[in-house]
Amino acid sequence: MKLLSQSALHFAAAMALATCPAAFAQFPSPSPSAEDITSISVGSSHLHPEPTELVEKDVEPGYISEWLKVQWRSDDPIYLYVVRPTKVKNPPVVIYLYDYPAETDVFRDNEWCERVTAGGYAAVGLVPALNGQRYHGRPMKEWFVSELQEALAKSTHDVQMVLNYLAARGDLDMTNVGIFGVGAGATIAVAAASADSRIKAIDLVEPWGNWPAWMAKSDVVPEEERSRYIKPDFLKGVSAFDPVSLLPTLPTPRVRLNQFAENPSTPTEASSKIDAALPLSAERRRLADGAQFDPVAAAGGKDFDWLKLQLKVQEQPGNNSKRTSTGTSGDHQPGFRKNESGEKL
Repeated sequence: MKLLSQSALHFAAAMALATCPAAFAQFPSPSPSAEDITSISVGSSHLHPEPTELVEKDVEPGYISEWLKVQWRSDDPIYLYVVRPTKVKNPPVVIYLYDYPAETDVFRDNEWCERVTAGGYAAVGLVPALNGQRYHGRPMKEWFVSELQEALAKSTHDVQMVLNYLAARGDLDMTNVGIFGVGAGATIAVAAASADSRIKAIDLVEPWGNWPAWMAKSDVVPEEERSRYIKPDFLKGVSAFDPVSLLPTLPTPRVRLNQFAENPSTPTEASSKIDAALPLSAERRRLADGAQFDPVAAAGGKDFDWLKLQLKVQEQPGNNSKRTSTGTSGDHQPGFRKNESGEKL
């Protein structure tokens, strides 16, 4: 009897809508999120976050790691990793954006979690659009470089949406936010920092850029596809995300550029133009060989130190270390502490 009643109700509702279309107009379906992939700013888009889902939580002696699912596009769930030090309240935040191709495995690695939280810092990790678990439902011919404007725009917007989520949590110091970016991740870091003043420091490792030269000579681009990416229409689409045009007016107060003497992913001509575009206050570091650089191991965590030093760790109750202009430390080295044996953490 119950099923019969439901059928009758459904039939009556259908007849009412058929005879009175205006009735349906009173209950419009939610409009899909609209995104402007021509702009670095998420403000010109209409992205609506869904409730955040906690997938997994891991509590270790020195840190707490959360694997979360966030989403503001119907077809693009994002795995977000938030790793916090256990003994620091409201720690500064570093977002880690790695190069194409990127996977999320590093963000679950215990040694990586220990390195990035050392000294009292929170780490946030995600992969850019059209990478890892975010690459699905597309033909193989549509990949990160072929859809570079979309990939860079969505990833830049993602950083801003992630910052909104982190601010709403209330357990992080959002006045001290930095980004560690490698390759394409460094390009996204420049675009996000250009659009969002909450980002106070960026550490860039060989960003992609100077698109005409990069597309013509980078070994990331397959030779059989190269001619498509040096056409004016393609270059025009990605021009808004070129560090060469963004760096000179970058509002971020603290910037470092790391470049290699040899790096086939970023041609010398492109690297030179990016270097020349840096703000006057930016720092530079030259490394011998990109093939020997491991952005995950990061020289045992030392490659993360510069960015940490740009952000302030607030003095914790019961901590006898002295406050400095850039952090706290028992031996006057800002942002770091020593263990009982005197080893730097």
